[in-house]
Amino acid sequence: MLFHEPLLTDTWTIFVYFSGVVAMIFWLSETKALSKFFRFFPPLIWTYFIPMIGTTLGITPAENPLYGWMRKMLLPAVLVMLLVPTDVRFLLRLGPKAILVMLCGTLGVMLGGVVGFAIFHQWLPPDTWTGIGALSGSWIGGSTNFLAIAESVNAPASILGPLIVVDTVICYSWLGILIAFSAYQDKIDQWNKADSSAIEEINLELEAIAAKRRPITVKDMTLMLGFAFAVSTICMVLGRQLPPLGRVVNTYTWGILIITGLSLLLSFTPARKIEYCGASALGYTGLYLLLASIGAQADLTAVTEVPVFFLVGLVWISIHIIFISVATRLFRAPLFLLATGSMANMGGTASAPVVAAAYQPSMAPFGLLLAVFGAFLGTPLGLIVAQICAMIAS
Repeated sequence: MLFHEPLLTDTWTIFVYFSGVVAMIFWLSETKALSKFFRFFPPLIWTYFIPMIGTTLGITPAENPLYGWMRKMLLPAVLVMLLVPTDVRFLLRLGPKAILVMLCGTLGVMLGGVVGFAIFHQWLPPDTWTGIGALSGSWIGGSTNFLAIAESVNAPASILGPLIVVDTVICYSWLGILIAFSAYQDKIDQWNKADSSAIEEINLELEAIAAKRRPITVKDMTLMLGFAFAVSTICMVLGRQLPPLGRVVNTYTWGILIITGLSLLLSFTPARKIEYCGASALGYTGLYLLLASIGAQADLTAVTEVPVFFLVGLVWISIHIIFISVATRLFRAPLFLLATGSMANMGGTASAPVVAAAYQPSMAPFGLLLAVFGAFLGTPLGLIVAQICAMIAS
């Protein structure tokens, strides 16, 4: 540790630090000299990693009231802004092949988490099942699920810290491998006798939707923020009226599940048009700030104290890769679907479009749609994994 005591302790100062880190990352990612670097190592990695280094060096504390406030107040509104704009009808039109390949990957994540924990749990800290549930949610649909489940099961920072490092190293190593395989997709698809004509048709329709977006105004900003905070607050209040179920589903969990379900319903209404004025962009801004706060709770030295976390992660991702690879072979699916479906699970909305674009430059929206589908599933399925692991631990 560079500093004996955290350099930044005031909550507002820490928030400004996170804002500056996120702004710097995205500014650098848009520079021409670094564009190729950020293609293989997207901003999401650094949003986690740089605050993680900051805590390891002693710039920020591993615990601060700001982190809890951001999860409880900002996360629900972010979920609304990311989920409501999604036109779920497009997901239904992707066809069974795309959904089935992704769901096989999802099943691999769930089984991998349970098997990895069952093998190594006797060498892990007592509350590790909470972190396994949170990471399974993240590897099914992205970081918002990680945050939601971690808060729901009261996962301690001492458990989340090492798992965040495992997530960053393993998930984004796999992302790099998937991008590298994009150079061989034609040969692999020919060997697999895959048909990608449906993907090309959907791509044209998604491009037409993207053309409808317009610059954001002050009116748009106030309406979106008011809408997101109002919907999320109402859902969280409703969640507090419901009784807890076991060790996993508490009143906060109910609130998150209600937000997910209501956002799904609203996506079938004109409310989804908030995307035309940049709702998802605003949601991602909040998400990246949340991720910075999560990264700051991790100390890189924590993994060296419990290296078995990495063994769990290796078993975990191996089972996921086996499941989604077998599904791709059985359904004669293009390699594009394996790569995009896998990263829609493990990386979520921030990484799936990156991988999709590496295979088909104009198909980033396809990756986003699959990832949003995973985002709907991630919290409830991650909670199931947490419950199973809790039973194993007991």
